[in-house]
Amino acid sequence: MSNDNTPPEEPQVPERPLEGEAGAQPPPGPGPVEPQQSGRRRLAAGLWPPRVTRAQLIVALLLFVLGLGLAIQVRSNSDSSAPLRGARQEDLVRILDELDGRTKRLEDEKQKLEDQRKELESSSNQAEEARRQTVEKERQLGILAGTVAAQGPGITLKITDTKGQVRSDQLLDTLQELRAAGAEAIQINGVRVVAGSYFSDEGGGVSIDGKKITQPYEFRVIGRPQDLEPALNIPGGVVQTMEKEQATVAVTRSAKIVVDALRAAKQPDYARSSSS
Repeated sequence: MSNDNTPPEEPQVPERPLEGEAGAQPPPGPGPVEPQQSGRRRLAAGLWPPRVTRAQLIVALLLFVLGLGLAIQVRSNSDSSAPLRGARQEDLVRILDELDGRTKRLEDEKQKLEDQRKELESSSNQAEEARRQTVEKERQLGILAGTVAAQGPGITLKITDTKGQVRSDQLLDTLQELRAAGAEAIQINGVRVVAGSYFSDEGGGVSIDGKKITQPYEFRVIGRPQDLEPALNIPGGVVQTMEKEQATVAVTRSAKIVVDALRAAKQPDYARSSSS
């Protein structure tokens, strides 16, 4: 007969082997690393081979062309200065002087044009300024044509020919020498001499434009005295030629010479202004 007071049996728990013993299993490690390696491969595939866009190609081409142009310009500048490298110091100084002179002339011309422009701009009435310039131009042309009196610095040339040896061609040579020296207005014994004047020998004397003049022959000449007088006294010039003819020549400089002999303005018969 069973004894009901016997305690029940405890359930058996299997024993776990200790670490280091035979049959022990290592603890489970971290998961697989396959996703990390896959990300690196995608990054490398995105960087290589490089993908070049159309805009990048155009920028690279423009930079290449710009660099090539700069190189050609530097080469050209170095080639253009090559001839001066072997020049002598005297040649270089002369070239610099010529450049300085050219620069000075251009600056003067520029200043003159700027002054004229400012004068026209500052004028309250440009039409009046244009009229004034027209009147001044007409006066200058009148002096050259002999229709307007003139005054200014110059010389007086007096030729005394007591022997009557001076001829019209010698007076014409004197006139040409004075013109070449810069004479602007001339009258001889009250006759205004212009571009169309002519000389002739008549009745033992000399005539200018058909008007007979007698000695002493007096030239009133307006121009720069420092140029006019030396032109008459050069070796073989007017003074020596007249003295060979036993004539007496006297040249006097003056700060004011008056040329008041006038010629009548001649109207052309056929020529007309082309501006009308």
